[in-house]
Amino acid sequence: MALGGSTLADRILGGWLGRIAGNMLGKPVERGDHWTRERIDRYLRRADALPLTDYFPALEPPPDPVEFELRPEWQECTRGRIHGSCRDDDIDYTLLGLQLLETHGFDFTTEQVGDLWLLRLPYLQTFTAERIAYRNLAAGVKPPLTATLDNPYQEWIGALIRADIHGWVNPGDPRTAAAMARRDAVLSHTGNGVYGAMWAAALIAAAFTADGPRDAIEAALDRIPPRCRLARTVRKAAALYEAGVSRSDALDQLERDTSGLHWIHTVPNAAVITAGLLYGEGDFTSTIALTVRGGLDTDSNGATAGSVAGVLYGAAAIPPQWTEPLRDRVRSAVFGFDGARISDLAARTHRLAMARAGAGAGAGTAVG
Repeated sequence: MALGGSTLADRILGGWLGRIAGNMLGKPVERGDHWTRERIDRYLRRADALPLTDYFPALEPPPDPVEFELRPEWQECTRGRIHGSCRDDDIDYTLLGLQLLETHGFDFTTEQVGDLWLLRLPYLQTFTAERIAYRNLAAGVKPPLTATLDNPYQEWIGALIRADIHGWVNPGDPRTAAAMARRDAVLSHTGNGVYGAMWAAALIAAAFTADGPRDAIEAALDRIPPRCRLARTVRKAAALYEAGVSRSDALDQLERDTSGLHWIHTVPNAAVITAGLLYGEGDFTSTIALTVRGGLDTDSNGATAGSVAGVLYGAAAIPPQWTEPLRDRVRSAVFGFDGARISDLAARTHRLAMARAGAGAGAGTAVG
C-alpha cells in the first residue's frame, strides 16, 4: 500500500491529534488504584454520558467527592472547559522525541536522549523510571546503568509513552520503528518496559499500511520476543476478541491474568490498549472511549490508542468534538515547545518521515 504525500501528512496529523485528544480524555481519571473501570462507568452514568462520545463531563458539585474525585487538573480538560491542550508528560516526551530526531538524526544514541532530557526537560516534570534515570544522569551515571541503578520502575509504562515519534517517522516499517524506540527506552527501562516501547512504535508504524487494528497488532507482535509476558498478554487480548468474548468479560480475564502488577506497569496497560483498539472496531471515538473506560493509566492508554487510531483513519476522520477544543495548540514543560501549533509539529514530523523514505528507509512501503 503506497501512501501519497498528502495522505501521509493527514495520517501523521491524525496521530498527533489522536494522541493529544486521547491523553486529554483520560486525564481526569488518571489514578488507576481509585478510578477502576466500574467507578469510571458509574461516574459517566451519573453524568448521563454513556456511551462516552466527548470529553469527560464535569459534575458540579460531585455527588460524592470521595468516590468521584477527579484529578486536580480536571477543570481544564473536561467538556466545555478545554481551550488548547493541557500540559502532560505523555505529550512532553513526544515533543522531546521530535527534537531528538531533528537535532541528532535517525542514528541518535541513547546518550543523546539523556543529554536532551537534561537540557530541555525540567526534573520535577519527570516521574517513576524517568525521574530515576534523570537523577542518575545528573550524577554522571551512563546508560544503560541509568535504567537499573536504584530503579524499581524498570517495567512501567514510561518508555511506551515515548515511542510514538519513532512510529510516525517510519510509516509501514515497524522493524526500524521498534529499533529506534529500543535505543530511546533503554535509558530508563529494561525487560517488558523496553518491549512495550518497541511494541508501541511498531504498532504505530504498522498502522500506516495495515488493513485495520488487528493487522497492526499482529505486525507489532513480530517485533518483540514471542514468549515475553507482554507478547503473551497482547495475544491473549486478541484471542479473546476473536473468540467473541464480550469486552467486559475480556477485561475481567486480562485483569486476573495480570493481577499483582502495578496499575502503571506496561503489561496490564498494553492489554487495555489492545482491547480498546479491537473492540473500537474501526471507529475513532469508540476506540479512545473504550480504552479510557478500561481504566489503569487512562491518559497514557488513551494517548497511545488515539495515536494508532489517528494514523489508521487520518486526521480528516477524527470527529470535531475531539479536535476543535484543542485550538491547534499544545502546552508543554519542554523548553521551546509551549504554545506550539499541533499542525506545525505534524508538518515537522512529516518532513522527517519523507527524509526517511528519501534515504531508502521504510522497506516494504512506498511513501512519496
